[in-house]
Amino acid sequence: QVQLVESGGGLVQAGGSLRLSCAASGRTFSSYAMGWFRQAPGAEREFVATISWSGGSTYYADSVKGRFTISRDNAKNTVYLQMNSLKPEDTAVYYCAAHDSGTLSVSYYEYDYWGQGTQVTVSS
Repeated sequence: QVQLVESGGGLVQAGGSLRLSCAASGRTFSSYAMGWFRQAPGAEREFVATISWSGGSTYYADSVKGRFTISRDNAKNTVYLQMNSLKPEDTAVYYCAAHDSGTLSVSYYEYDYWGQGTQVTVSS
């Protein structure tokens, strides 16, 4: 069982930066691949980024590639999402998720555990 708690969301102007954190409980955190997803009002939840259990592999949605960076610190049971050059279209609730296979996944359905989400609002 893994419990996930996101933090770091907030209101920022376009072009600004935010760093989201996701703290995980459970001794097996280092064996899970982790992902970030987001959901805007009236839209489906969409993939943002994923990182393998070791941190050695990452993958990003085209919409955030070059602007967002996913990383993890297994010693701290934490995964991060550094978001730079934010745009109004990045406004959404951001969720972190854990995938027990340890491998990269962009599919919402393959993730086993989810956090409660943190709101990110980018003003123009």
